[in-house]
Amino acid sequence: MNRARIILATVLFALLGAFLPIATVAYFTWARATEAEQDRLQLTAERTLLRAHRAYETGLLALRRLNQSHLEPCSADHLQLMRSLVLSTHSAEQVGYFEDGRLRCTSWGMMDKQVPTPIPDHITADGAGITLGVRPQAGDGTALLAVYLDRYDILMDPARFVDVITDPNVRLAVASPDGRLMAQQDILDQQLLQRLLRDPHSGMDSNTLYATAQDQEWLAIATAPRTDLMASFRKQFRQFIPLGVLGALAAIALVVWLSRRRLSMKAELATAVRRREFFMHYQPIIELDTGICVGAEALVRWSRPDGSQVRPDLFIPLAEEHGLIEALTDQVIELVIADMRALLVQDRSVHIAINLSAGDVSSGRALKVLSARLAGTGIHPQQIWLEATERGFIDVQRARSTLALARRAGHCVAIDDFGVGYSSLQYLQQLPLDALKIDKSFIDAIGTDSATSPVTSHIIDMAKTLGLFTVAEGIETPTQLAYLQARQVEFGQGWLFSRPLLPEAFVAFHHQRLQQYGKAREDMQNPNAVVED
Repeated sequence: MNRARIILATVLFALLGAFLPIATVAYFTWARATEAEQDRLQLTAERTLLRAHRAYETGLLALRRLNQSHLEPCSADHLQLMRSLVLSTHSAEQVGYFEDGRLRCTSWGMMDKQVPTPIPDHITADGAGITLGVRPQAGDGTALLAVYLDRYDILMDPARFVDVITDPNVRLAVASPDGRLMAQQDILDQQLLQRLLRDPHSGMDSNTLYATAQDQEWLAIATAPRTDLMASFRKQFRQFIPLGVLGALAAIALVVWLSRRRLSMKAELATAVRRREFFMHYQPIIELDTGICVGAEALVRWSRPDGSQVRPDLFIPLAEEHGLIEALTDQVIELVIADMRALLVQDRSVHIAINLSAGDVSSGRALKVLSARLAGTGIHPQQIWLEATERGFIDVQRARSTLALARRAGHCVAIDDFGVGYSSLQYLQQLPLDALKIDKSFIDAIGTDSATSPVTSHIIDMAKTLGLFTVAEGIETPTQLAYLQARQVEFGQGWLFSRPLLPEAFVAFHHQRLQQYGKAREDMQNPNAVVED
């Protein structure tokens, strides 16, 4: 019996030892597959939300143009204007003009039948009425969506609101925030759809994965069957079974090594801040129309006593995590003033952009430090631009207050690396900004077949619509420069012009560009000068 018990215990522990690594791999593989699928659906829902906005905005723009028209209603010129707007508006099928409560004429011509003004199912924040299920007299009887503003309505195909390229199994829908279904791509599970319309944040569904994206105008829904998730899980599970135990041991060793290295770097960084081992490089900012260097972005660098340098993407997050970023920001401000004071006082058209951390934006402390350091230097606040990334806008109320104070003090405020996060659009609408810096990833896509290539032009158009000037980051090729100049992007930076430079080299670079291209700026500012000569 003792021998049998020992053998049984050995077998049980052996089975347990074999099962645990497989179970661990299965758990993390399932979590990874679920997270990846959920992220994919979330991105699709956000893209659908953006597409709905674009479809609605194009229709609204056409209606506003018509309401501003002074042409005789239903005259030949008026009808021609309506037809041209239908042709130029991708999502439009028909435009109609209403008078005395009935439809008098459309882009197809005069109306003989009595068609009353549509009763809106939903009123948008812009004051436009939306009516669902409208079937025009002309057409194939397909139900359309009508957007009504003042005296005009525009009929739109609801499919345009969900016209997003997705996997075959993904289903899309767009609704109003109060739960009215506006459009759907294919047919969604109606019970799930109704539940999501009532509560976009309801619990998980047993048969379907879904994600929602919502703002004050639209609710976008993306769903996919869980069978897609199971297929992804099986594929990954087969790959990771042989590496279960070895992968766990390697991961533990890696975590220990990284933790020790990170703790070691934390202490080293604290010493570096105390010893002031930092210095600045300056990335020139070029006025694209003239080629003149109008300023630079200040980039902090860390050089160890042995001469080796640590990448900013390593030590800046570490400084933020361990409460060293405020001291680092103070040193950056002091270095910029010491390096660039003479140039900034000599040439008032030059500016230096300083990056603010998330903590700086949230607390506003850096503004007080900057104001104190600038006092008595002769540098104008307008010559110091402040840049912040989306990570600094987590607390939107505090961020808005800090940025408003910065602008009142005279500083220009820019959002850096725009387009990387999913919530950039709301920041443009809610925060007091002057400039938008287009992330290098979108500049790299210019002239390529990349999926992000069309986004670049939309970012530029959004900035112009909101009255922001744009700065393109990471310009490296003449093709990119020509594209940005054609799109009237005001400023740019990148290795096509110069790498980041030490202070003396940047000052020399600025003077060289001013001497080389200064005449071009004078000619643009005084277009009659050439004729007078």
